[in-house]
Amino acid sequence: MAGINGGDLAGRRALVTGSTRGIGLAVAEGLAAQGVRVAVNSRDAAAVAAVASRLGGGAVGVPGDLGSQTGAARVVEEAIEALGGLDILVNNAGMAMPAESVDLSPADWQRTIDLDLSAVFFCSQAAARDMLGRGGGSIVNISSVQAFTPLARRVAYAAAKAGVIGVTRALAAEWAPTVRVNAVAPGYVETAMVQELVAAGRVNPDAVNARTPMRRMARPEEIAAAVVFLASGAASYITGETLMVDGGWTSWAAI
Repeated sequence: MAGINGGDLAGRRALVTGSTRGIGLAVAEGLAAQGVRVAVNSRDAAAVAAVASRLGGGAVGVPGDLGSQTGAARVVEEAIEALGGLDILVNNAGMAMPAESVDLSPADWQRTIDLDLSAVFFCSQAAARDMLGRGGGSIVNISSVQAFTPLARRVAYAAAKAGVIGVTRALAAEWAPTVRVNAVAPGYVETAMVQELVAAGRVNPDAVNARTPMRRMARPEEIAAAVVFLASGAASYITGETLMVDGGWTSWAAI
């Protein structure tokens, strides 16, 4: 993938959660292009198998639901077993359930927190047991600009993504220098999901572009490039950081 510099990654082993579409798929492709053996994950076993087959290079499929501690731990353990260890974990899986905050049900709040925040910790916990025992590793968590500039009707998502940054910093402090833990906070990205929202009239691309200093949405591979950088030795002295890949979205007030 053009623009990615992760030349020291060949032969490494990575689990990318939620990696059959969108940002997660781009990350899996970006890592595989650098010679990383990738464990592909989502709840859709057929999609997982198809992506793993297409990636080649020793990629494996690890289907599973991350919405519980046992499910998250099982996915990581199966990835470790399939790959013979884990050098990189990318916590990408997530969901958003737009709703008026006064109407948000406890069940929908909990589902969002379970997948977008708790799974990040439980997957990291399971991965770190392997990484710390072997003497090294890198974890990259996908947060969001909504951790900093939340949108209306996204309270559970914003809370979870802000929590991801707190988890990132706490684990980075605890597991250094052996395991580095960082986050990437994307803005709007041209994924199939966003295109569906545009088609349904729920996202106005002209308004998004006007609000973004770069005047466009990100491409998935641009988010992947940031993840590959943070996972690689090029970021060997970076831990506990959140890299904004938002086209200047969060700098708007300064313009």
